[in-house]
Amino acid sequence: MTASHHNSPLRLPVLRSSSFRIIAMFAGCFLLTGITVTAFSGYRSQRLLSQQTRRIVANERDEALSEARGRDVTHLQSTIKELVLNEPGFYYLLQNAQEQVVIGNMFHLRPIAGWRWLSWTHRTHPPDHHPVIGYGTALNDGGYFFVGIDATPLQSLRHDLWLTLAWSALMFLVIGLGGGFLLSHLVLGRIEGISLTARKIMRGDISQRLALNGTGDEFDHLAHSLNAMLDRNETLIASVRQISDDIAHDMRRPLARLGQNLDKAQTATTHDIQSTALTQAQDNLQDALEIFSSLLRLAQLEAGDRIPDSQTLVVADLFNTLADLYQPVAQEQGQTLTIISPALNLTLDGNRILLTQTLSNLIENAINHCSSGTVISLSAHMENNRVIMAVSDNGPGIPAEEHERVFEKMVRLDTSRTVPGTGLGLSLVRAIVHLHGGSIRLVDNKPGLRCEIVFLKTSMSVFTP
Repeated sequence: MTASHHNSPLRLPVLRSSSFRIIAMFAGCFLLTGITVTAFSGYRSQRLLSQQTRRIVANERDEALSEARGRDVTHLQSTIKELVLNEPGFYYLLQNAQEQVVIGNMFHLRPIAGWRWLSWTHRTHPPDHHPVIGYGTALNDGGYFFVGIDATPLQSLRHDLWLTLAWSALMFLVIGLGGGFLLSHLVLGRIEGISLTARKIMRGDISQRLALNGTGDEFDHLAHSLNAMLDRNETLIASVRQISDDIAHDMRRPLARLGQNLDKAQTATTHDIQSTALTQAQDNLQDALEIFSSLLRLAQLEAGDRIPDSQTLVVADLFNTLADLYQPVAQEQGQTLTIISPALNLTLDGNRILLTQTLSNLIENAINHCSSGTVISLSAHMENNRVIMAVSDNGPGIPAEEHERVFEKMVRLDTSRTVPGTGLGLSLVRAIVHLHGGSIRLVDNKPGLRCEIVFLKTSMSVFTP
């Protein structure tokens, strides 16, 4: 099998499709239900007509026997003669014990008592061949008396019933199969579109998306879900590609320095030179590991769509932890870290470790990039249902045109080249803030720099697992 043949779309035959089988089963059930209803209705109508006909015959028989005042040929003869003349709509037959016709408008019948169905009447005058339903009575003297009525309406009803059932079955079958083919064709058209899009994605075009017909039906719902999944997959793939590119680019410098220092150690002429080169190589390896770990962590945060281990945090407790950690560090640098305690009822939903890391990175940046005597402050307050946190200082600040650029990976301004770091701190901060549904920006503090983080308190629950 060639690759082109393997990748070519295979259209599913209509007869093998699940939609056709489902519709065919539905048509079969519809056919069975329709025939059952029609048969029951026809049978009910036929039964009612048959009962009505039998009542007419029974009444005529009882009246004849009552007028004759006896159940024998002698008493019935004159009565039947009069009925034959005056009741042309009925069929009468009076036979003696020798089965000879005494009087009536019918030919001879076998003397069978009870209800009888005659396929033709045996009528003598006027002659006809209509079906008859009647009742035979055995007389006391061995004679036989039969009275009947034309059964053509009942026979026609039976014929019409079978004809209706046959045509109904045929129409149900044609409509069911035709509808099955039509609907299956429409369904397969949508499915074929999904299959074709999937094959294009398999061939590497991950930008393909399923088309929507705008009807809001189940196919549109499915397309929305699949498109959301494809968007998510494309984001993850782009993240993997980006992290691969970042690792390949950002690891080059520390690994190159590591190689240089190892070469120095290998060609060192004295123990001191060799020891210094190995120490520098160890520092280079540590830098490489730190960059690698930070890039992976950043990729995980950017690819995430929900906060791990989210909980409701009291902002004042979070600030107290940061004060204990960084106020001594700021004092060692000759700086002042001021914690402006927020209201005790100010809370925020999120991951304690990630939010602590965010504020820690901002405070460390301020400490590392500001000179002695700088005042650094940490504050938080509620405004329009938003929690606003801020880390500000009165240090040298950052030019306004660089405010957005410093959040990019591995960006280090000229003024901070001598400060230790990987250039990923602010990238991690922005990724954590975005994961929590917030936004971050740098503004001029006049003098110094102010970093503001805004969390929409009403939207935090959206990101909780």
